[in-house]
Amino acid sequence: MQCALFNAFFLTLTLTLPLASTARGAETCEELIQKGDVFYAKLQAAEALKFYLPAERLDPNNVGLLVSISREYRHLMSDATKAGEKLQLGQTAVNYALRAVVLEPNNPQTQLALAISYGKMLPIEGTKQQIASSRLIKIAVDKVIALDPTNDLAWHVLGRWYRGLADVGAVKRVFAELAYGKLPPATYEDAERCFERAIALNPNRLMHYIELGRTCAKMGRDAVARKFITIGLEMPETEKDDPETKDFGRQTLKKLR
Repeated sequence: MQCALFNAFFLTLTLTLPLASTARGAETCEELIQKGDVFYAKLQAAEALKFYLPAERLDPNNVGLLVSISREYRHLMSDATKAGEKLQLGQTAVNYALRAVVLEPNNPQTQLALAISYGKMLPIEGTKQQIASSRLIKIAVDKVIALDPTNDLAWHVLGRWYRGLADVGAVKRVFAELAYGKLPPATYEDAERCFERAIALNPNRLMHYIELGRTCAKMGRDAVARKFITIGLEMPETEKDDPETKDFGRQTLKKLR
C-alpha cells in the first residue's frame, strides 16, 4: 500500500512535468532553475521539482541542480507520513546527492547534501543499516569540514552524529558491536562542542540552539537546556524542518525538572 501511494504520487508528478514543460516552451535550464528556486523559497517542494526535474533533463551534470533536487526530495520526505514513502523519497535524495558527489567530490555542498540525506534516513532504518549509514555520514561530514570549516550545517550534522552514538547505551553498544563491528567513540560533550561551533558560525538558525539544549538535557543540565531550547523556540521559522525541531524542543522542555 505504501509503495502504491508513493508510485501514485510520483506518477502524478512526472505526468505533469511534460505538460508543464510543453506549456513553457523552450525555456533554458537556467530559467527553469530560477522558477524552481521561487517555490523552494516558499518551501513548496513538489512545485519546485516541476521545474528542477525538467532542468535536470537539459543539464544532467549540473551539480548545483542535483544538490537542489536532493534537498527537495528530503523536504517531500519530511511531509510524508508513511515509512515506506519516506524511505523511497529519502533514497531518491541520497541518489541525487551521490550523483553530485561523483561529479564534484571536493565540493562541500555535494558532501553536505549526502550527509544530510543519509541522516534523514537514520530514524526509519534498521539497526544494521543505521550503523552503515552512520559511518557514511561521518565520512561525508568530515570532508565538508575539511573543505569548509565555516559551514555551520556541517557542524550541526556532526553534533547530531555524536549525540546519536552517545545515545547508544553500553549494553546495546556491546550487542551492536558483536553483530556489526566496533562503533566509534562518541560523547554528549562532543555533540555539545559541535552545536556551540554551529551557533558561533551562524546564530540565526533555531535548530542549533534547540539541539544544543536537547544535548544539555541528556547530560542532566536542565537549566542550560531550558535556556537554549527557549531561545530556539522564540526564533522565527525559516527552514523546512523548523516546526518539527520546535516540537522536539517542546517535548524536551516538558521532561525537564
